[in-house]
Amino acid sequence: MESTRQHKVARQLQKDVSDIFLKEGAEFVHGAMVSVTKVRISPDLAVAKVYLSVFPFDKAEEILQRLTTHTSAVRRALGTRVRSQLRIVPELLFYIDDSLEYVENIERLLKD
Repeated sequence: MESTRQHKVARQLQKDVSDIFLKEGAEFVHGAMVSVTKVRISPDLAVAKVYLSVFPFDKAEEILQRLTTHTSAVRRALGTRVRSQLRIVPELLFYIDDSLEYVENIERLLKD
């Protein structure tokens, strides 16, 4: 269960990482629409798991690989935003949130 501090930091990181993708992330996303759906942060605030939704779905793995190789650039940009609020900038781990794809698949199956 997340503490209040973890929840607040996770929400702030979600907003900041989304903003980074929107303003500075053209080289990472290459024409795909990437949304940060959820952020989970460890109790010591050192590791953040960032869950992404990618449209179109078929580019998800490519985007994930590109973000994994450019994690340091995203973390650096995040550090400039949270340096006055956090002692350390958390390590970022990116994951694909396929819940929207799953819902779409279920809806398609129910229509048939």
